[in-house]
Amino acid sequence: MHRDYIDEMIHRLENLKNKQGRSLKNVGRKLAERVENGGIVHLFGAGHSHMLAEEVFYRAGGLVPVNPILEESLMLHEGAVRSSILEKKAGYAATFLSDTSIQPEDAVIVISTSGRNPVPIDVALYAKQVGCYVVAITSTAYKSHVSSRHESGQHLCEIVEDVLHNLSPVGDTTLTHDRVNVPFASGSTVIGAAIINSVFAEAIVHLAEKGIEPPVFLSGNIDHAEEHNQSLINKYQKRISLL
Repeated sequence: MHRDYIDEMIHRLENLKNKQGRSLKNVGRKLAERVENGGIVHLFGAGHSHMLAEEVFYRAGGLVPVNPILEESLMLHEGAVRSSILEKKAGYAATFLSDTSIQPEDAVIVISTSGRNPVPIDVALYAKQVGCYVVAITSTAYKSHVSSRHESGQHLCEIVEDVLHNLSPVGDTTLTHDRVNVPFASGSTVIGAAIINSVFAEAIVHLAEKGIEPPVFLSGNIDHAEEHNQSLINKYQKRISLL
């Protein structure tokens, strides 16, 4: 089955490259424009989706002005079932959004495969109200198969400026087997990581092509990286408390 899984991931990655290339470049350009004008990029995801917010934070070869919104009550280590319940709770996002440093010049990336639960939708709505550029990494397949749990009746993909489709089917699985009663093997994290790294790569090159030195971390495991990284941390630490 490992070959089947890897083949399916390759198929989805090829689909992403060939059918969403223009969208990836467009989102990357808009992120670069926000960084150029003094903004930072916030990322939010509940449950497993929070991993993509951490994927590009303080990352070797990654943009420095990145702020993951890590609400522990919505992460699995604080109780998996509880985090899932809270993600579906109307109004819960208000308990932590006031503590974020989201500003009008920023961009906000909201990650939610289903795009139907109140918390990620409310994060996106809050960011829009502030005046941010808001983009979703989600599966658009859910919109035509399941209803929204948000009071507006809208899915995440309906309220953001740009949507990047992670190509997950409803249920977020990849494989079936005649001796297994349910479909299995998630693919959203693999494709989501490819999406987020792709748009950040586009943003970095867009800045460079405009003659702006991209703020990019070096690996802490290579010699002489510390001085380079510390100068960038000093620049952004007031906005990004987790640095």
